[in-house]
Amino acid sequence: MEKSVITVVGKDTVGIIAKVCTYLSEQNVNILDISQTIVDEFFNMMMIVDISNGKKSSGELADGLDAIGKEIGVDIKIQHEDIFNSMHRI
Repeated sequence: MEKSVITVVGKDTVGIIAKVCTYLSEQNVNILDISQTIVDEFFNMMMIVDISNGKKSSGELADGLDAIGKEIGVDIKIQHEDIFNSMHRI
């Protein structure tokens, strides 16, 4: 299993989750866990995904997610689990 962390942050609008999840499904990326909150009209979502059976490389997924983010007005980032853990180690 090859896990990655996806974060989505921005002003809340209709369809954010649907757009991101549809794209991931089309790329054969499995969502393992998802958490989302809305605080004072700001949307924040974190997903743990398995990209091991995905149709695209990590870089291509990142480019696709970035394009979706620009389209719907949010910032979407994907990081390999190891990189995420290293960056957030205390």
